Parts: sequence; structure tokens; C-alpha cells
Amino acid sequence: MRIYHFSEHPYPSAWNDPHGYLRVNLPNRAIDPKNAADLFHRYYDEYLLADELGLDLMLNEHHQTATCMNAASIVSLSVLARNTKRARLLILGYPIGHRPDPLRAAEELATIDVISHGRLDMGFVKGVPYEFAASNANPVGVMERFWEAHDFIIKAMTTHSGPFNWEGEHFHYRQVNIWPRPWQQPHPPVWSTTASKSNARALGERGAVIAVLGSGYNTRALYDAYREGYASTHNGAQPNPDRFAYLALFATARDEAEARRRGELVAGYLRTGANVYPPFKNPPGYFSADDAAKLMRGFVPERSFTKDRRVIDMRTAGVQELIDAVLMVCGTPDQCYRQITDFVEYTGGMGNLLVMAQAGLLDHKDTVDSLTLLAKEILPRLKDYKQPRLAQIAAA
Repeated sequence: MRIYHFSEHPYPSAWNDPHGYLRVNLPNRAIDPKNAADLFHRYYDEYLLADELGLDLMLNEHHQTATCMNAASIVSLSVLARNTKRARLLILGYPIGHRPDPLRAAEELATIDVISHGRLDMGFVKGVPYEFAASNANPVGVMERFWEAHDFIIKAMTTHSGPFNWEGEHFHYRQVNIWPRPWQQPHPPVWSTTASKSNARALGERGAVIAVLGSGYNTRALYDAYREGYASTHNGAQPNPDRFAYLALFATARDEAEARRRGELVAGYLRTGANVYPPFKNPPGYFSADDAAKLMRGFVPERSFTKDRRVIDMRTAGVQELIDAVLMVCGTPDQCYRQITDFVEYTGGMGNLLVMAQAGLLDHKDTVDSLTLLAKEILPRLKDYKQPRLAQIAAA
């Protein structure tokens, strides 16, 4: 199993701004550039430590929010591609669903892959609903644009015979000939996120890595849909565990009480992440008709479930509830190991764990200690852990 350290590069000192909403309309006078610089350097230092400890690294990108300053993820990728030594660099996500220029995206990512000597994982996403206004993009038809941009980027990275022409439904280029071409051949691994069975099946058909973000005990159904899609295009074969990834908050310490104190600080991410200016939560055309109907009937995306189907609201849940719903892995190293392996058994196999080991209000000292324990006392055991066999998956 691989473990990816992840931070959204938060700016928590603005979370109590009197304007109330943390996404889209919070005035940028709430951020002090000098403080932001110190925080960026701190988060990069934690990534460099994770690289030295043997962990892999994950970044993402959000816009117009105090919960994630990393609005230009290609900048952070550039810093880490040059300054890290061995870690895989996962960008999850890279929002090709609302970016207007997939040619530029292909050039950026290929360059990062070359600088890092072939350590890039490309995590393509359509983008969250409240950022379409920020990007001046039309949410209608986002998945069609997403897949066309995806297919274009792959073709641009794998065509080495000179310029080609692209005339698609959404993108048009007369001359496509990216320099440099990527280090990894035929192209860096493709990842994507989903909470939809239909999208999970589509990812399986294409063989991309599926990453599920905090879906807890809804995860198995998504993985099974992926397996069905994969088998349909791979002569009935089942995917290896390295095709599956899961994201959870994370906090550990040698003492359980201290681990839970850290977990409460990390949970600040969930208490703020959904704090969105309401007019931008559900732009017309972003959600499918079925998903839009679910929202109108009162479906709350911030809810999850425990194994015994208790409903957990991640915005208000306590640490134990978050652990029960696998929204957080928290405890001593032994407890964390058991929580992870129990969940892997439930999912039927999973080769990538994405952990928000820095989130919310967790400070640098606690983050360093938590990462060190993760790398030295949990990761080695997970590398020796035997994944469930395919026969067990089919029978479960």
C-alpha cells in the first residue's frame, strides 16, 4: 500500500471573518500576504519531510477560498518536483472540467513529469460546483467537456510524430505538438474522483485509478461499480488493488487522548469546507437530473454513514463519529493500523490511502509528529499487509 500525505494549504486565521462565507465571496483583504508566505513555506516543509520519511504526496486546487490557498496547483507541483527526491506527486485534482485550454494543461503536466523524473500522477476532476463562477465557465455539459479534455491531453502526450489537428465538440486546435513530452510512457498514470456509480463504472472501463473522498461505508458500492466496468473492457479480469484509493482525515499520537485532541483540530476542515455562499452551491446544469432531484428532495452531500448505517453529518460530528464513518483515521499507531486494514477488508482491496495529515487548525509541531509516526510505525506494516484475494472480493 502507498500512503499520500495531503494538505489543502488552509488559511485558518480568516475562518472567523465577519462576512461569514469562506468560499467565493470572502474579500481577499482577509488574507495577509506575509502570513500566507509563512504558511506556504511551512506546508512545503511538511511535504519535504513526508518525502524524506518515505510517504508520497498529494495536492489539490481550489479557488476563492480561505480553506485552500493552493489556487495554482501547478506552482506547488513545480516546487515539489524540483525539491523532493522520491515521492510520487499526485495532483487530485486538476480541474479540466472548467479549464478552457487543455493544450496548456498537457504542457504543464508533461513539464512537471520531466522535472520530477517521472513521478507525476495526473488526477483529473470536473471541479466542484461553486468554482464554476470563479472560473467563468458554463456548468452545463461539464462531463462532456471533461472527457474531451481528458482524451485530448492523452493524445497530446502520446503523439510523437509531429503536429496533429483536433476538431472536437468543445476544443479546436490546428497545431498540437507538446514540448517536452512526458517522462513516463505512454503517459503519467491517470486518476479521478467520483461519488457516482455510473462515473465509477466509466473509470473502470478506462482503467484509471478511482479515488473516493470520504464516502465511508458507501465506498464498496463505488468500487464494485468500478470492478464491473473494468471487467467489461479487460476480458473479465479484475483490477489490482493499486487501482483503488481512499481519502480520510488523519491524526495519530502515541497517546490516544493526544491523538483525539489532534483529530479535533484536523476536523476543522470538515467544519469549514462546506461554508459556501449559497447562490453558488448548485449552478444550473452542473448536477445530473437525478442528482439535482435528490438535492431538491433534501439530500445533504455532507452526510455519511457508519457500518451500522447511522447517519453522520461531517460538519458537526465528533471525532468518534468521524472514526466510525471512516471519515477520519485517528488514534495510536496500532489503532490506526487496525482502522485502515478493517476498512480495506470491507472495500475488497485498496492500494492507495490518501491522508489529510495536516488540516484544519493542526500546527506544524503536531503535523511533524503525526507524519513521523505514520511513516515509521504504520506504513511498514501496511506494506507487509496482504490484500484480500479476488475470490474473497467476489464472495463478499
